[in-house]
Order: sequence, then structure tokens, then C-alpha cells
Amino acid sequence: STTAKRALFDGRTLAGWDGDPRYWSVEDGAIVGRSTEANPLASTTYLLWRGGEVADFELAFDFQLVGGNSGLQFRSRDQGGWRVAGYQADLEDGPNWTGCLYEQDGRGVMVGRGEDARFTSAGKTSTRFADATELLGRVKRGEWNRYVVRARGRVLETEINGVRMFRCVDDDEARAARRGILAFQLH
Repeated sequence: STTAKRALFDGRTLAGWDGDPRYWSVEDGAIVGRSTEANPLASTTYLLWRGGEVADFELAFDFQLVGGNSGLQFRSRDQGGWRVAGYQADLEDGPNWTGCLYEQDGRGVMVGRGEDARFTSAGKTSTRFADATELLGRVKRGEWNRYVVRARGRVLETEINGVRMFRCVDDDEARAARRGILAFQLH
């Protein structure tokens, strides 16, 4: 197998990305998704990476949230109109969702922060490897944080600032995604 590093963002433009220009821009070398009182977001929208589909990968990015909810969609499906469905490594400026696995237009919240889970056609089994509140304490609120998302075969996992947030083995053949697109969410 070949391992290749690839930059998905040039630090200056949204070249290779596709999203509603009313909400997505580049500022100070960062991709910015923003909803304001003057420019409110009526419904969730996404910034889709148009460089193809991903299967097995590791993606690292830095994030900073000021209010709201976001996430990285991966191995997802383009639904048209800047909408996607599939796995999401969740982010929020609040206590509930950062570090969780969500499936947009699917199973909803799949794996909580601090949880090691397995899905089969019979359902979910899980164990807890860490306290969710303690893990959230490793995320620097209102500051830059490093998020790493890994997908290798059936195994999905994330870490924030070097600390594992969840691990999921998706063995539900009817529902698991093995490849798909990447996108950022603005919610």
C-alpha cells in the first residue's frame, strides 16, 4: 500500500472546495464557516472537498469554534445542494458533541466521547475507556485544537490534542460506509 501526504487546503483560497459562498471563506490562512445575525443560516450547510472520495485515511486539521456546532463529514455521500449524509467527527462550542461520532441522515449519535463501540446488524455494544467530561477538559475552548480523524477498514477513531476521543468498529454490512467524500459542516 502507498501512503501519501496531501494538503487539501492551500491556505489562501477555497480551490478544490465547494460550498455556499455566503457562509464559507478564507481568513488569515483558515477556512471559516460563519452565520451571523445579518447573514443567518436557515439550515445546515456543508463545504465539500471536490478532490475525490476517501477510503482508508488519516486527516489532521486545527479547529477553533466560537459558538455553534460543526464537524468533519467523512466517507459521506453528496446529497446535492451543499448537503451530505454519512459519518461525522463532531465539534461544538459546548459540552455535548465534541469528540463524538455522528451519522448524518443515518444512525444519529453513534459513539460518545470516551466510548469504544462496535456495530453489527444486531445493534451496538460498547465499553467506556474514559470519562467524557475529563476528555472534554483536554479541548481548549475558544482556542486552536488539533483534531485527527482516522478510518482504516471498519475501524474509525479520533483524537483531539493527542487524546483519543472514541473508537468505533462498524461491522454492520448494510449500513457501514467504506468510502466517500469529505466535507465540513456549518450548523
